[in-house]
Amino acid sequence: MTKKFRMKTYTDTGKKDTRSGFGAGLTELGRTNPNVVALCADLIGSLKMQDFIDENPERFFQVGIAEANMMGMAAGLTIGGKIPFAGTFANFATGRVYDQIRQSIAYSGKNVKICASHSGVTLGEDGATHQILEDIGLMKMLPGMTVINTCDFNQTKAATLAIAEHDGPVYLRFGRPKVANFTAEDQKFEIGKAVQLYEGEDVTIIATGHLVWEAIQAAQKLSEKGISADVINIHTIKPIDAKAIIKSVKKTGCVVTAEEHNFLGGLGESVARTLAENNPAPQEFVATQDTFGESGTPEQLFEKYGLNSEVILKAAEKIIKRKYREKGENQS
Repeated sequence: MTKKFRMKTYTDTGKKDTRSGFGAGLTELGRTNPNVVALCADLIGSLKMQDFIDENPERFFQVGIAEANMMGMAAGLTIGGKIPFAGTFANFATGRVYDQIRQSIAYSGKNVKICASHSGVTLGEDGATHQILEDIGLMKMLPGMTVINTCDFNQTKAATLAIAEHDGPVYLRFGRPKVANFTAEDQKFEIGKAVQLYEGEDVTIIATGHLVWEAIQAAQKLSEKGISADVINIHTIKPIDAKAIIKSVKKTGCVVTAEEHNFLGGLGESVARTLAENNPAPQEFVATQDTFGESGTPEQLFEKYGLNSEVILKAAEKIIKRKYREKGENQS
């Protein structure tokens, strides 16, 4: 096991909510792409759409609390060459309207961008009825649907700009809480391309969304114990960057996946399938465990549902031990 190594420093430039990154990206698109239109289901403030509306009132549609209607309208707008960004909470953007998305958007291959805030448990006090933990699984199973889960303000803004250039339906998932903003402000977002954060030899940590920063913290704590982690930010769940996953796990021999989502159907299962087909390896899943959420602060819920850096660290130590045990070797 590596004993000494230098790690890149990632700096939190100031905590921001990822939904504001979406709002900033949408505002920029309003200025640069005349075909972009926006729809919302009575959540303008929560989706940070007001600046776009102020500058482009004729390109905004307030649908009200009628999400199924919003998806149908968005699909129809594409026929005239528009690029609709339909925004609401993740629960209402997926579970409530799955039939409309499947039939009118995915099956028809419509160029609709489904933009979902308040994902996972970290929306906090609204509780279990709003905290969908199955949405990545639902959306990645739809043929032709691109699924993106961003980690900070800057990456969410970059992703918002990128999906406008992508032809086809997209599910863009982001959140409510203010989290570390550490990725480059001028980054180029490449759909389907993983981001390597750290190079390591002992364990691979693959994280998405709000858990990317937690994975960085875990890797730094592991380094203090002489353990080097390969840390990968998988922002695109589908199409997943299989090449990056296989390359890393071939080197390290084991993997931890981390996501603010049910372990059933999420990033972890996509990674497991990729490895099963190409390079089977021991894996630990940091995720919610077949459960609904509850009311609480984001910090309380991350602690209760095992979604923080300490849990990632323990999962890494556990899977390394298993790796050596299965090889019949002693860990040194």
